[in-house]
Amino acid sequence: MISGLLGGFGKWSRLTGSSDDDWIDRLNHIWTVVMLSLFAVIVSSGQYVGDPIQCWCPAEFTGARVSYTKSVCWISNTYYIPNENEIPRDDTVREEAELSYYQWVPLIFLIQALMFKLPNVAWHMLNGYSGISLDKITTMAEDTLLASPEKRYEKIMYIAKYMNRWIETHRDWHYNFFVRMRQKLSNILCFCVGKRDGTYLTGFYLFVKALYCVNIVGQFFLLNEFLSMDYNLFGVEVLSFLMANGEWKASPRFPRVTLCDLQIRQLNNLQRFTVQCVLPINLFNEKLFIFLWFWLLFVAVLTFINFSSWVYDIIFKENKVRFVRKYLTILGQLETGFDKKVSRKFAEEYLRGDGVFVLRVVGKNSSDMVLTDLVQHLWKVFKEEHCKLPNKDDGLGSDPEPNEKDVMNGDVIHTKGNNYNV
Repeated sequence: MISGLLGGFGKWSRLTGSSDDDWIDRLNHIWTVVMLSLFAVIVSSGQYVGDPIQCWCPAEFTGARVSYTKSVCWISNTYYIPNENEIPRDDTVREEAELSYYQWVPLIFLIQALMFKLPNVAWHMLNGYSGISLDKITTMAEDTLLASPEKRYEKIMYIAKYMNRWIETHRDWHYNFFVRMRQKLSNILCFCVGKRDGTYLTGFYLFVKALYCVNIVGQFFLLNEFLSMDYNLFGVEVLSFLMANGEWKASPRFPRVTLCDLQIRQLNNLQRFTVQCVLPINLFNEKLFIFLWFWLLFVAVLTFINFSSWVYDIIFKENKVRFVRKYLTILGQLETGFDKKVSRKFAEEYLRGDGVFVLRVVGKNSSDMVLTDLVQHLWKVFKEEHCKLPNKDDGLGSDPEPNEKDVMNGDVIHTKGNNYNV
């Protein structure tokens, strides 16, 4: 139920123009990117439209000096010393307490957004090398939901024939030493050499999924370095403080009152001042980074669970057979032992990993009704064009109809272009 609800929000194709992945991917490369971009706009507005810093200057400072002080303290790094502590005289201690992030918060949000978008960019740039337009297939399948019965049948039949042409075009028609070596390599380097072995799309998609996982973990380390704090535990500290005190107070990680050192040169006389400044922008930064911590954790959990689910579905071969048989059973196509044996060949040797993957993506972006019809058409095309029992006319047998006893004994089904042993 929750997956379906969130999946519906994830189909915001107006932002991407494509629907060739699942809703967890869109949670990363659409919703998170939009959120981070919005954060960048909010903080930029506070910096460039409002007054991001105010400084308490000595009485002798004129208006020009006050403006100069504010500008110097904004572009240089202020530092935070709690009120109960004395201001250290050692410059090294002051440097260690510097806040070096507040000027660059909009930029870091945009960099984060770019990092969340890059795996999707790689997926769109390279999945076309599989020889099939996954985006067009899923779009056509999605369009059939509201189409008339005639148009719906026509589009699904077109998709089935298109997939059949793609499957047959990207198949090895000979078998030699080099083909065997490439097949072994394709088990390891799926999307590098697995186009004709039916593993390119599945391998590349798992690679992209892994990129999303690496990115979400890297985001925490990036913010650790950027904020110069242990950001990994920030959300835990917030929850612990709220549970202990019942209310939230300003965090020392995002201080609103800081100190600033500046030097003013008058001829050969160099005067040094320490002024106290207020950073209203940290009021926004603190809330945004608290929300971002919980959002990153939420996305990380879902992304890793989703990645594990895809690995399980793709790695274990029996899952392909089970997936296809589920829809054939709904259609009442598996009534005999012959049908069950042929359905295994249909999944493992005809569709293979990439074909089943395309069906899974179609199902995630349309509905089970559309996917059921598509499987039915592919099954029909497979049996009509690639699978028929020998008959008297071709001299290969005498039974025009499937004989379950012969099939169970391991006979060969005569095919057009391929022999699928059952």
